[in-house]
Amino acid sequence: MFGLIATRHFDPHNTRMDYHAKRRDRLLPALLTEGIDALLITGGHNVTYLTGFTGDSSFVVLTADRVLLLSDPRYVGQLGDECPEVETHVRAMTRKLHEAVGDVLTGLGVRRVGCESSALTLAEAEALREAAPTVDWRPAADRVENLRAVKDDIEIASIREAIAIAERAFAVFRGLLMPDDTEKELADAMDHYVRRCGGVGCSFPPIVAVGERAALPHCPPTGRRVSESDLLLVDWGAVSPGLYRSDLTRVLPTHRKASSMNDRLRSIHALVLRAQEAAIRAVRPGAVGKDVDAAARSVIADGGHGDHFGHGLGHGVGLQIHEAPAVRPLSETVLEPGMVITIEPGIYLPGWGGVRIEDDVLVTPDGHEVLTRVPKDLESLWPFG
Repeated sequence: MFGLIATRHFDPHNTRMDYHAKRRDRLLPALLTEGIDALLITGGHNVTYLTGFTGDSSFVVLTADRVLLLSDPRYVGQLGDECPEVETHVRAMTRKLHEAVGDVLTGLGVRRVGCESSALTLAEAEALREAAPTVDWRPAADRVENLRAVKDDIEIASIREAIAIAERAFAVFRGLLMPDDTEKELADAMDHYVRRCGGVGCSFPPIVAVGERAALPHCPPTGRRVSESDLLLVDWGAVSPGLYRSDLTRVLPTHRKASSMNDRLRSIHALVLRAQEAAIRAVRPGAVGKDVDAAARSVIADGGHGDHFGHGLGHGVGLQIHEAPAVRPLSETVLEPGMVITIEPGIYLPGWGGVRIEDDVLVTPDGHEVLTRVPKDLESLWPFG
């Protein structure tokens, strides 16, 4: 098919370790202002963000002067490789994770502990109460998630790499696309191309939708063939070696012949593109999420399709494919430099199809930078030579 595509990738473990320490330091004011002695970090992506550790079944306890990473014997070597500067507590295999948390909190002598209430199940919360009966648990949801909304230089570099990988994979995808290919075959192929182009994997299961199936924003792939319609929607992304993600959507024309569907595709596509351009122009520090959303939504409404744009304009992207900030009609989030958001307006017409155009946009000190570079005009996206 094609050989391994060489890529130079960004390795966060070869950078200065103080990035993770700086992230942890940004949490310390919560301890002071909320009157808590420690924070228990249980969300896996949050553990990675604060320490660099990528294993599972591990928690972080953060106090004003200590950080402890609780893990198990499977990860002793990995802990040393990924976060050698972090103090660790490796529990015995006879101790469950919540019991190890109790051991550590008791040893530290803390009483008031904030927990990630949005990341704990009711059963986990009850287990922690039993393991640490003297602790006064305080809900502390979204503390780390709110910090993660603003990316530092290391994160932005990793997102740029995830985008570059996704763009190389799409070039292969488009170059090898055949009229007889099915949605399922193409979704599986995209996963392969992303990995061969240097990615850890796809950001999410690729969405490949032919014709009227593109009216389903999260369309699951089927045996529908490319040749059965005039349009193909592809929504994909890559995970970089640094574990940050990208997210793009393009619509490809698959028939050159004149047809009513082809004419409608060009009209709808042009409207969605104008909406996206209006929203991107609105991205700047101080802009409010709902206002950026409105910039796109008003263009689509003026074009007569306000009822056919049924999702938020965009979302933050980073260690997770959907994270803060939200860019949707009710979002009061104020954009800040360092935020990376998707801008993805769409029009979905049941029985005909759908058009969505999506790019990743960085909020800069003086405006914005569109990080993705895949062409958007239909002529450039024609796949068959």
